[in-house]
Amino acid sequence: MNNKMQLFIFLFTAVFVANGQQKPLQIGLIADIQYADKADRGTRFYRASLDKLREGISSLNEAQTDLTVVLGDLVDEGPKDLMPVMTLLKQSRSPVYSLLGNHDYESVKEPGTLYKALEMPAPYYSTDRAGWRFIFLNTNELSSYATVPGSKEEAEFKLLAEQQKKLGRTHVVPWNGGISRKQMKWLEKQLRKAGKENLKVLVFMHHPLFPEDNTHDALNNREILDLLTKYRQVKAAISGHNHAGAFGVYRGLPCITLEGMVETAGSNAYGILTLLENKLIISGTGRLTSREIDF
Repeated sequence: MNNKMQLFIFLFTAVFVANGQQKPLQIGLIADIQYADKADRGTRFYRASLDKLREGISSLNEAQTDLTVVLGDLVDEGPKDLMPVMTLLKQSRSPVYSLLGNHDYESVKEPGTLYKALEMPAPYYSTDRAGWRFIFLNTNELSSYATVPGSKEEAEFKLLAEQQKKLGRTHVVPWNGGISRKQMKWLEKQLRKAGKENLKVLVFMHHPLFPEDNTHDALNNREILDLLTKYRQVKAAISGHNHAGAFGVYRGLPCITLEGMVETAGSNAYGILTLLENKLIISGTGRLTSREIDF
């Protein structure tokens, strides 16, 4: 853990303890590890990701985070390189919640079961903790790489892709995907239930929703955004996929894209998200941008 983050977390926690308050919920954040046992290419240093991940897990353990979220692309070329990544993630002292990313599907014969290799409970799922509901979407569901030929999902993907092209959009590319009507209905049910139970909501996904860059967006990002912004209890949408990172606010909803761990030879990228009553704070290490966002 770098000295700046260590001091921030120590002082922050000390204030709550001194006031007799419960320590706020803290979440480790990691995006696009994208490990592969192969030579570097451009700005991507595949083998170096293992040492970066080892450092990140050690730091998050030291900070005693309550859980850690990995936002997809654990590997670059599919499950053949997954074992060393999973071994390091299992060193986390807090539960790890992963998402599927487009690179995780590489050379996968049965895409519908890939989530099991990442030890996820389902391709998309949710969990509740301390007054919050965390929703984990699968934005790969409708894509060229995750649908089975001849399946209803492939037919829905082709229809979605054609609709987006007719709108003049250019983000229908081999590495992007979207969510199905079935998953959309599940998402709305989760949001309605969270409202009834007075839970705040964070939504995590691999493909970004906003700001649009026409290169990395989820295929039906606009439809997802319209749904999320109908529910005031949704406090932020957090994604990976675009290794450069990004930030934007859509109709009052903060949309955060985390910088990818695989980029650069020496600089890491991970962080801690602290959830307060009226704001969230991201304390980043290395390339991961620190932010403070009021609800």
